[in-house]
Amino acid sequence: MHRIQRFSLQNGWKLGLFLVTAGVVFVFDQLSKLWVQANLVRTDLVPGFVSLVRVENYGSAFGLFTNQAFLISATAIVISLLVLLFLHPLTRNISLTLAMSFGLIFGGAVGNLIDRIRLGYVTDFIDIHLLELFHWPAFNIADASITVGTFISIVFLYKSRLFRKAYGHGSRSRS
Repeated sequence: MHRIQRFSLQNGWKLGLFLVTAGVVFVFDQLSKLWVQANLVRTDLVPGFVSLVRVENYGSAFGLFTNQAFLISATAIVISLLVLLFLHPLTRNISLTLAMSFGLIFGGAVGNLIDRIRLGYVTDFIDIHLLELFHWPAFNIADASITVGTFISIVFLYKSRLFRKAYGHGSRSRS
């Protein structure tokens, strides 16, 4: 009986970490976008490298699928609902690291989804460039959170050898 309660408490921590991470990302993302929409005139934070600009992105990441707001929004809603639907049963099988990385991804996805529903576009404002040699498309806190969360998930799953286990390439030798 004690063992079952301990697992429940641990699952609660994972779910709580997911929710807190998603909530923090969502709040900072929305507040930063509101500030940018109300106040921002192009600002060079690190001249020749990082600027703040206001960009209305009518597409998905990097401007792909421009003017497909319905398709992008519908996809984000379905994926977000699936994450919520399957999250609780999965919490016993995932680590705190994965719970946090999923929170980063979910909070960012919901932040951008709210923009698409409310405005019809996503506000991007972080502009990274290297003088005239390199320019990365503008992005926002939600985009950065999704990217970092995805990277953490992939690295964690790789290091935990889950990919190897899933495809049966563990310690079995071939005959």
